[in-house]
Amino acid sequence: MDLSPPHCDYFAAGVCRSCTFIETPISAQLEEKQARCTEFLPGIPSEAWLPPVGGGVRAFRNRAKLAVGGEAGDVTLGILDREWSGVDLSECLIHENVIRSVTPTLKALVNDSGIEPYLVPKRRGELKYVHVTANLSSELMVRFVVRTEHGLGLIKRQLSRIRQALPNAVVISVNLLPEHKAVLEGEREVTLHGEALAMQLAGETQKITLHLRPQSFFQTNTQVATALYNQASQWVDRIDPASVLDLYCGVGGFALFTASGATGSRRVLGVEVSEQAIRSAKRSAKEAGIPAQFFAADATDFAVSLAREEMPELVIVNPPRRGIGEELAGWIERSPIHHVIYSSCNPASLARDLERMPSLHVKEARLFDMFPHTGHLEVAVLLERVSAAQVS
Repeated sequence: MDLSPPHCDYFAAGVCRSCTFIETPISAQLEEKQARCTEFLPGIPSEAWLPPVGGGVRAFRNRAKLAVGGEAGDVTLGILDREWSGVDLSECLIHENVIRSVTPTLKALVNDSGIEPYLVPKRRGELKYVHVTANLSSELMVRFVVRTEHGLGLIKRQLSRIRQALPNAVVISVNLLPEHKAVLEGEREVTLHGEALAMQLAGETQKITLHLRPQSFFQTNTQVATALYNQASQWVDRIDPASVLDLYCGVGGFALFTASGATGSRRVLGVEVSEQAIRSAKRSAKEAGIPAQFFAADATDFAVSLAREEMPELVIVNPPRRGIGEELAGWIERSPIHHVIYSSCNPASLARDLERMPSLHVKEARLFDMFPHTGHLEVAVLLERVSAAQVS
């Protein structure tokens, strides 16, 4: 495998600096990220760190979030510069090959539709983003983010042409974002074709398919996400708890991998606030014959409402960047739960949450380079409860 720094024409020309460290060897990037984890998490002994998992150097990103610029009939798909002008990134090296191959087609379809790109400074126009997600079979989910019903109508009228030009697009949808604010999508989604994109992952004991609906969250690097889920599964199998509670479970990755490796009567329950994600998780479990259950609820509210006899033996948390917060961390600290697996995309919030759970010590930790060429990372830790007598 070629791990040498790729040459990026966009970076060299100074038109895109999103991949801040693309000219740095990937080994040096991993060393720097490991050092940053050690700095934020000084309480973790060096021997607890497992070797980091690399994320590749090119064609690793399974999702493209393409901002639309330019003008009707001559659009750009990529990013917006500081003056809010469009910068076309059709040949972005970090996107999976199938995404790069269809980006010119998408641009042609948008141009042919006559839809006007949304102009941020003037607060007018229609099309804001085109989101593309790919699975390992080169199937796609394509989402158009527009401002109004007019934009929705324009995309609807192009649906047959989109399907003909992109036969591997198994899901096509339109998201409505009427507000002028710095977010990637709005709350309302209108699905025009298909239902979910099947993300096939290789578990330790069986292949597991996660079904992504248009507003579902999934890690942007399929290879590293698989390694992360397998690591959690290995930790759980080693501990062999009778019950596992997966909070912030999303479409069920951790719960499904954990339940698929069970050899006995392990009870696994995933909790996620998104009802769409829970529907997807239930579908995956049913199709694979995995005995995991899923429930739509706020993670913290669900956990703190559990009676003592309902307490799981092991908890998995995979929160957003802000972390699990004081209430949930306090609940875990006061509970009889003996083990916790915490997956974090922000070592700073992880460090804060660990301070709130002093009875739980890090048994093992691992860095997952989910976002090569950037300063972002994923880190997972296995926590074990230590009694006051053991600490002394």
